[in-house]
Amino acid sequence: QVQLQESGGGLVQTGGSLKLSCEASGRTFNTYAVAWFRQAPGKGREFVARITLDTGVKDHSRSVTGRFDISRDNAKNTEYLQMNSVKPEDTALYYCTTQPSALADYDNWGQGTQVTVSS
Repeated sequence: QVQLQESGGGLVQTGGSLKLSCEASGRTFNTYAVAWFRQAPGKGREFVARITLDTGVKDHSRSVTGRFDISRDNAKNTEYLQMNSVKPEDTALYYCTTQPSALADYDNWGQGTQVTVSS
């Protein structure tokens, strides 16, 4: 089992920046990739970005490409989401999660960190 703890959320103005962190603990050696999802009020959970742990290959959703960047510090077992040029539609609860293999479902989830973008 992997435990995930997100941090770094808060209130930011449109056009500003924010950096989210997610620290993993527990049985992290079975992890193929880590990712960020978000869920806005009244909407379903949406994929934001993913990074593989062995090769560092990144994948970002179309809505955040060019503005957000996922990264990973393997030595610290921590992943990050750098959010730049934020928009009001980025307001959501942001979750980090793990994927045990390339085609598997995401299996461990954090509690989430709230990001609110003011217009």
